[in-house]
Amino acid sequence: MIDDREKTPRVMIAGTGAYLPERILTNAELETMVDTSDEWIVTRTGVRERRIARPDEATSDMAIPAAKQALEDAGVSAADLDLIIVGTVTPDMIFPNTACLVQSAIGATKALCFDLSAACSGFLYSMETARGLLLSGLYETALVIGADKMSAVTDWEDRGTCILFGDGAGAVVLKKTFTHRGIMATSFGADGSLGDLLMIPGGGSRCPASHESVEQRQHVVKMAGNNVFKHAVRCMTEAGREALEKAGLTIADVDWVIPHQANMRIVQAISDRVGIPMERFIVNLDRLGNTTAATVPLALDEGVRDGRIKRGDVLLSIVFGGGFTWGATVLEY
Repeated sequence: MIDDREKTPRVMIAGTGAYLPERILTNAELETMVDTSDEWIVTRTGVRERRIARPDEATSDMAIPAAKQALEDAGVSAADLDLIIVGTVTPDMIFPNTACLVQSAIGATKALCFDLSAACSGFLYSMETARGLLLSGLYETALVIGADKMSAVTDWEDRGTCILFGDGAGAVVLKKTFTHRGIMATSFGADGSLGDLLMIPGGGSRCPASHESVEQRQHVVKMAGNNVFKHAVRCMTEAGREALEKAGLTIADVDWVIPHQANMRIVQAISDRVGIPMERFIVNLDRLGNTTAATVPLALDEGVRDGRIKRGDVLLSIVFGGGFTWGATVLEY
């Protein structure tokens, strides 16, 4: 009997990479900046510290070393890349896109390049987009990066949001395979009617940069925390269940869950609802905070490099971000 995997192409993760800025911003330091405390932050978010990029360190400067590490891990030359997608909401500039900046830096001369904006869901959205393009038959190898410099768009006077975010980048190399289950199923969704609950209002065509927009603090994150929390838990839980059902798997088949690292209470609520114990979640938000599109690839790379995630493990990744956007991916690593 011929195994279907021998004749049906799939897309697999061939390598991972990550980059974190050197500076560590602790809760103790935040206590000197806004009216907060370590106990208040940890109780409500689970975050103890986060990484902050240098003033001269842009999103592409973090994406490039993560990309190089992923390529090395996959044993793939940059010259062989067909596609580069960067999931980000903090591009270096409006254009050229960050993916083009990465392409130039690593020498991926034949790669198609573009950025994808889906906030904290950006990495999984980008990976799904790359999967579709690879399975179309037009391309063979893709580099997908999740990278954000959230410190550049954080309101450091708002204690409700400045405690949450950090900077970083994570990357994966995707390749077509006929012998590996790879990405088995996905589930994605969006609800634009709730966009005003989590947004950066300034900087686009509706509210271009001006003295007034800067004075009104329109270029930083605005969030209605309680409303975001309840939608995040519901949407991530439903997406995870649907992706597992599509894959023909149950929660017992999942070796590791890699959630968006937004808030420990959200992660715990998802663990309780789907019935997967926290011991099977890869969580680093206590050390890195919410790095937006970078949270999933950073956690994935960490789990791979410390030996928790092994080839053949079944991973469930679930995300939620501004838009609102959300999604889940089930794959064999």
